[in-house]
Amino acid sequence: MKKIGIIGYSTQSFDKRKAREEIKRIYNELEDKYGNVSIISGYTNLGIPKIAYEEATNRGWKTKGIACKKAHNYETYPVDEYIIVGENWGDESEKFLNSVDILVKIGGGEQSDNELKKSKEKNIIIYENITDI
Repeated sequence: MKKIGIIGYSTQSFDKRKAREEIKRIYNELEDKYGNVSIISGYTNLGIPKIAYEEATNRGWKTKGIACKKAHNYETYPVDEYIIVGENWGDESEKFLNSVDILVKIGGGEQSDNELKKSKEKNIIIYENITDI
């Protein structure tokens, strides 16, 4: 089972409809290529992680959250499993990247950009959204 990491906007403003369409498109492609997959994201029930988890749940896929302790300051998604690493945002990045086979980036932010850069260094397969959302 391939483990798919999803990163992108959390609190920033973006077009949620377009983001959901893009996630569905990528999920269809991943499912066609790999069969059953699991989704790993940032545990919060916000932004791209929320949409990613909802769409994974709709497909019956396993979900996992990896985040720092600050995630508990927000509503979290009822994932199948979660791991808390460190105190501050970004402390969990290494654990997250070591847990995924494929990285999907939709939108961004500083932490997402850093994780994308590190994933390239680790030769992780990358699906990067290049349309404006």
